[in-house]
Amino acid sequence: MEIPLKLLSGSANHKLAKEIADYLGIELSKMLLSRFSDGEIRVQIEESMRGGDIFVIQSLSNPINDHFMELVLMLDAIKRASAYRITAVIPYFAYARQDRKDKPRVPISARVLADMITIAGAQRALIVDLHSPQIQGFFNIPVDNLLALPVLHDYIKYKIDPKNTVIVSPDAGGAERARQLANKLGCNIAIIYKRRPEPNKAEVFDVIGNIDGKDAVIIDDIIDTAGTLIAATNMLLSKGAKSVRALATHGVLSGPALERINNSNLEEVVITNTICQIGKESPKINVVSIAPIIGEAIKRIYENSSVSSLFV
Repeated sequence: MEIPLKLLSGSANHKLAKEIADYLGIELSKMLLSRFSDGEIRVQIEESMRGGDIFVIQSLSNPINDHFMELVLMLDAIKRASAYRITAVIPYFAYARQDRKDKPRVPISARVLADMITIAGAQRALIVDLHSPQIQGFFNIPVDNLLALPVLHDYIKYKIDPKNTVIVSPDAGGAERARQLANKLGCNIAIIYKRRPEPNKAEVFDVIGNIDGKDAVIIDDIIDTAGTLIAATNMLLSKGAKSVRALATHGVLSGPALERINNSNLEEVVITNTICQIGKESPKINVVSIAPIIGEAIKRIYENSSVSSLFV
């Protein structure tokens, strides 16, 4: 007897979930997701999950804690409905920047989330561009960390001249991501040296690499308040870059991010749809879809075939 494939979506990014369902040629499963009068979240699955290979799609975007509660309640409901296997599909994994104990008496928040997701019922996790790949080790279940690089590459390759373009990492930690994109495009790379005095504030110092007279393309995993991005853009232009574009997987775009981007000298900002951008539209921001990569990963997991080729 064939095991049925079923997709469920939380409220964080229903549009992306629908695109994934369309890629797979199936419908999203019916579910009631609402609130009681006191604010508690109510979840009820409205079709049988028994014996199914279930994929629950939920980005942990703002409001993060509400979306996280939706996710764990959905996982628990499916677990109690006798599913064959449950995979948590988390396009954007929040708290990933809190992945170590860097000060006394602070939590390792990413580990707490991993434990709660597992306890709630997830038997596998599918995540896009974890901020720290070692977070996979926080889970006691298989974790596939998909890369958005292929879709960002497919977008930018038609817009640049590789001989006159430099791929820029905004910090040393992102150098490998910049190297991978530069190799695909046939460009040189540069790395920005910076020190972050406190959360959400970045002080940019210098750039390692030749960007004089070049078109610069900054690549990062997250754009949050855009402070780092704008400081990097201004520094690159002051060092002689002809133009600056930015690519990023997750457009968190919190606080003053939109205003900063709109008032900046950036040519454009390209992000994926791991986070729903309704209400955050900007003439400088273009959104590309990650749905085909997530959809293909779900298909391969369901068919018990290799997912590794999607990581490059």
